[in-house]
Amino acid sequence: MKTGFIGLGRMGKNIVLHLLEQRYEVVAFNRSPEPVKEVEKEGAIGAYSLEEFVGRLPKKKIIILMVTAGKPVDEMIEKLVPLLSSGDIIIDGGNSFFEDSVRRYNLLKKKGIHFIDMGTSGGLTGARNGACLTIGGDEKVFLELEPLFRDIAVKDGYAYAGPSGAGHFVKMVHNGIEYVMLEGYGEGFDVLKHGPYKLDFEKISKVWSNGSVIRSWLTELAAEAFKKDPNLKNWSGKVGGGETGRWALATAEKFKADFALLEMSIKKREKSLRKQSFGSKLISAIRNEFGGHEEPKK
Repeated sequence: MKTGFIGLGRMGKNIVLHLLEQRYEVVAFNRSPEPVKEVEKEGAIGAYSLEEFVGRLPKKKIIILMVTAGKPVDEMIEKLVPLLSSGDIIIDGGNSFFEDSVRRYNLLKKKGIHFIDMGTSGGLTGARNGACLTIGGDEKVFLELEPLFRDIAVKDGYAYAGPSGAGHFVKMVHNGIEYVMLEGYGEGFDVLKHGPYKLDFEKISKVWSNGSVIRSWLTELAAEAFKKDPNLKNWSGKVGGGETGRWALATAEKFKADFALLEMSIKKREKSLRKQSFGSKLISAIRNEFGGHEEPKK
């Protein structure tokens, strides 16, 4: 299958490399040329303008977008539409707000262009070796693209979530849960740090990752972080991010669903910009482990 891919940031580049290993022909475009040159060396077909990009794709075009949520997605779609034809497919694999995805679906449907929202989880490791995908849009289009989703995903790691927006809706709530889990681990280790014992946090993270009720990939990543920096001295404890969590909280309030733990977790992130703790340092370290996220500069 020949697939177009726009957006070669940390996640996008790793998905392209994964697809190339699955023997896909990938036509790659990025606003800056350097990442295009990098994936060309790995076997991708580079394009340095959108016209060149679209021209290198087959008659029925499949294009995956992995660009920053919000205005950049709309701008890219606006530039692509005049170059596409009825029956072409755009897949948004970024962290877009689900209501934006529904709007884009309806806009493109009028032009005969299919739009699929693909919630992508698993961090950089998942992007490189097999991600977790929740997919929204027309089921007929999903079934047509299912081999592609299967190849992007880890084994049993993709699902059709429902009509337009469902994939990004599920991913948004997933991110809200992630905030809460990170806060729980951060606060727990903060108590361990202030307790009466001198503890080996890497050892505790490792043992909790094997057989405990609270085991998860996050405890494994905590062990990796503590292995590199046992006392997290290289982290300020200012926790970044927050957009998808605020979307999830606002949506919960809109539908009168309780997400109080997420509200508390977002407030704790905001507080970390003013006052840091050992727990907030751990959250920053784990976020860097799974997504390469850096701490806010201010």
